[in-house]
Amino acid sequence: MRLNGLLATISGSGEQFGEWPYFLTIFGTPSATAPWGWQFDGHHLNVNCFVLGDALVITPTFMGSEPCKVTAGALAGTEVFAVEQQAGIDLIRSLDAAQHGAAVLYPSIMPGTLPKHLEHWIDHRMQAGAFKDNAVLPYQGLRADALTDIQRTLLRKAAGVYLGWARDDHAAVRTAEVDAHLDETWFSWLGGTGDTDPFYYRIHSPVVLIEFDHHPGAAFDNDEPSRHHVHTILRTPNGGDYGADLLARHHDEFDHSHGDHR
Repeated sequence: MRLNGLLATISGSGEQFGEWPYFLTIFGTPSATAPWGWQFDGHHLNVNCFVLGDALVITPTFMGSEPCKVTAGALAGTEVFAVEQQAGIDLIRSLDAAQHGAAVLYPSIMPGTLPKHLEHWIDHRMQAGAFKDNAVLPYQGLRADALTDIQRTLLRKAAGVYLGWARDDHAAVRTAEVDAHLDETWFSWLGGTGDTDPFYYRIHSPVVLIEFDHHPGAAFDNDEPSRHHVHTILRTPNGGDYGADLLARHHDEFDHSHGDHR
């Protein structure tokens, strides 16, 4: 939020950006036993939390920033997404040639190098953003059962960065879920692996979907993606965050064409 305030100062656009144009919505009535939830929403920040007793689902969560690092002024020293970025780099650089070939789907994310569906004007490479309720994405890249023990530790560490957005005890519950499906977890990468290359990566299993993407400038004037603009998404796939459409599933499984509406 403070970086969004800085963006308003830099761009001179207080109508588009700012530290405080964020909204809190409560769904239902906060309760120790009944289901309820909340959403915190604004530019580069959307957190959804469902609560039932002592159980939390803090997805979908979207976080981003432009810029990601401040070197001067009142916010000097502020940096975001460095840990998420480095976790992906550490994992991709640990792969051998064969693993690298499986994980890297495209060696560049520069304009004109990717299929059109990966150059969306807002989402760019990301496939699980806004208006993608209960999106079912195919697995892609390298499956974790092809990793060494050290590489599997790096994969768990990368996923743990995002699960660690929650409080430790809730993060531990989600981590146990991810560990139970570690062999079914896939890692994919788009872009270069050099010290300044922009990139996208995805961690995807039956219980977690993580996307990290470098974007072009929105407030700034760079037309190519850079490490100065990051978007991240944390989702629980398979109807685990927006909820499954049970009525649609019923109609898919049972024929009602003869007028039997029971």
